[in-house]
Amino acid sequence: MNAIVEVAQLTKQFAELKAVSDLSFSVPRGEIYGFLGQNGAGKSTTIRMMLSLVRPTSGTVRLFGHDVATDRRAALQGVGAIIEKPDLYQYLTALQNLSIMARLSGIRPGRKELMQQLGKVGIADRAESRVKTFSQGMKQRLGLACALIHNPQLIVLDEPTNGLDPQGIADVRNLILQLSRQEGKTVFVSSHLLSEIEVVADSMLIIDGGRKMAEGRVSELLNPANTLVSVETGDDEATRRLLGASQWAVQDGQGLVVKMHRADIPELNRYLVANGVDVQSLHQRHSLEDYFLSLTKANQHVAAYKH
Repeated sequence: MNAIVEVAQLTKQFAELKAVSDLSFSVPRGEIYGFLGQNGAGKSTTIRMMLSLVRPTSGTVRLFGHDVATDRRAALQGVGAIIEKPDLYQYLTALQNLSIMARLSGIRPGRKELMQQLGKVGIADRAESRVKTFSQGMKQRLGLACALIHNPQLIVLDEPTNGLDPQGIADVRNLILQLSRQEGKTVFVSSHLLSEIEVVADSMLIIDGGRKMAEGRVSELLNPANTLVSVETGDDEATRRLLGASQWAVQDGQGLVVKMHRADIPELNRYLVANGVDVQSLHQRHSLEDYFLSLTKANQHVAAYKH
């Protein structure tokens, strides 16, 4: 499976701040690739360098085999992107905005095709409304439509669910999966909504302070043998003593948390019940958020990532 994105030793220095440091990764064709990091980790700067919006201090970016610095047009012609908040014409309608973006991409779709694109992102009923009347979530949906209108093979999404309600987040998640699974597109998605990346991504890269902290298949990085299970019982202290004599390790910290293989959760429940424990809940905590927090400074700011 050949790589559509190839980033090698990418670095960006802003005066005294090194926003990105010696970052290298590749994105295989047809995959959903999650790009994760807390706010200020260097995600947006990396994406801007990938799209030739910011010149790197050093390093290279190749898209579809073309160097972005020396062959920009060829590198970017198959790319659709939305970076942070989409730039839209506030006094034009959604349909007019989409038509303009299509023409800028060198295509002239008819009204039917434009309406189909707006329908794909869930705002066809507001096609004739001016963008100034839109919520941030609706603007985000229109930005997605603009990024997809020229049928790109690589889609770069920087925080695509910003401003969306829970239904909107679910819609964007399903759209990303559809673009990859049904249309064969490559999707590079940056987000701090870690549970969303866990659901959609095939592979992921975690950065902190502009540096790579981990990269690999989501299924491999989230090892089921390291699952954390929060246990709530009628008497947690007695349960802790009971588990101390068992095969499962109780983690230090607040609450009663057991580290175990995911497949052993039913056995844990049976063990506790058989020993007279009033089990109120067993909650699996091992997720991309736990893994992310273990690797980055974000463990100092856990509250900022709860959702």
